[in-house]
Amino acid sequence: MSELPLPDAVTLSPIGVIESDYPDKFGIPRQPGLAPAARASLVLVPPFDDPLAVRGLEAFSHLWLTFVFHESPERWTPLVRPPRLGGNARVGVFASRSTHRPNRLGLSLVELLAIDTRRGVRLTLAGADLVSGTPVLDIKPYLPWAESRPEARAGFAPEAPPQLAVAFNDEAAATLAERPDGDSLRELIIQLLAQDPRPAYRKGAEARTYGVRLRDVDVRFRALAAGESTRMEVVAIVAA
Repeated sequence: MSELPLPDAVTLSPIGVIESDYPDKFGIPRQPGLAPAARASLVLVPPFDDPLAVRGLEAFSHLWLTFVFHESPERWTPLVRPPRLGGNARVGVFASRSTHRPNRLGLSLVELLAIDTRRGVRLTLAGADLVSGTPVLDIKPYLPWAESRPEARAGFAPEAPPQLAVAFNDEAAATLAERPDGDSLRELIIQLLAQDPRPAYRKGAEARTYGVRLRDVDVRFRALAAGESTRMEVVAIVAA
């Protein structure tokens, strides 16, 4: 055990807050970049909303965001059940990306689309996996030559999860056709449901209907077995 003195606490101040397509944490992709159609804004708050603080950031295409899992409980346990392992096998919390962490800190790699400094600072992002209201603690530019390691081992998650087919019934398709953002919302729904956002312990159960909040709607869907495969069907899109 280290004999070096440690402070009782470390004080961190959010530099901004996220506004995203995800008003609720259920269904959010479990990793950044898995739903590139997802849009979000990082709105910096005083005194960090000085345009000088982001000078030169436009030269970078991707950013690291350090944030707080503010909707996760403050308690933590040394063992967690990753969804990737079916929600049954346990691994150490530090061998996972679980939200139930000692300090609830998260790290997300996002694409930077635009910077607006007309009134404070607003960063437009793509591929974010962050619920609206997430407090962000820091921003750092991504350096591919230093941080990309294709040869690295990825433990129990060696590759991206498999993608499921996604279909829309006539009612859901008609709802999308009437919306000005219908095309982008459809793309987002497909990218999200293809990853099967159901809780791991529910998979394989009877075809119940789930609801996931996206933008201003509740997307209702179910999983249908087709032989040895599964497809997702959107059965309704209603105002949230």
